[in-house]
Amino acid sequence: MDSPQDRTATGPRRGRVALAAGVGLLTLAAAATVGLAVTRADDHPPEVALPAATSQPPTPRPVGRAGELTSGPLMASSPPVRIRIPGLRVDAPIVPLGLGPDGAMQVPDSATEVGWFTGAPTPGSLGPAVLAGHVNWKGREGSFFDLARLRPDTPLTVTRRDGSAATFVVTRVEQHPKDRFPSDDVYGPTDHAALRLITCGGEFDRERDSYRDNVIVYARLARAQPA
Repeated sequence: MDSPQDRTATGPRRGRVALAAGVGLLTLAAAATVGLAVTRADDHPPEVALPAATSQPPTPRPVGRAGELTSGPLMASSPPVRIRIPGLRVDAPIVPLGLGPDGAMQVPDSATEVGWFTGAPTPGSLGPAVLAGHVNWKGREGSFFDLARLRPDTPLTVTRRDGSAATFVVTRVEQHPKDRFPSDDVYGPTDHAALRLITCGGEFDRERDSYRDNVIVYARLARAQPA
């Protein structure tokens, strides 16, 4: 199999996953005042690394009540349980992600699970819901392995605990170096029900045992299907 450097977010190759255990680890650490950035602590094993937080996670900013300066459909709050992206053949369970004892965000414990950050809105509610997943994990492709291949207008659906379903459409896909993570764009207030999908991407940095970039998918709610 190929080394981690042969796998990039902009040109994935099916079946070519990293040899090092945990190279697709996605860890979200609290950035200093504006939001959460994706990083990894170098002094911990890749599978369990949780970076020390530089500050407490941001408090979600007010975005107004439903019907006040909002656009598009909105749904009552309900935790997500599953995400389906037909264009990528993704059908993955969603687990809640809180914060560890050090203030860093938890990460999914498997390649297939996708994590929902519980400090953000639920998908379909007003504001940006945040889902994070692995590119690869312990030698397996992660659910977000091909995330960079999504294009605008691609649909995806999040099933929620109350039996309802929120269908989003992709508005844009971006890739940023981890040290220039666009926290305001990802976590900032919106006037609609928004969704952010985040994973690792770009070249693999052997010294840091981490990918250099993050792939971020922005989407907005297009259709609310009641329970």
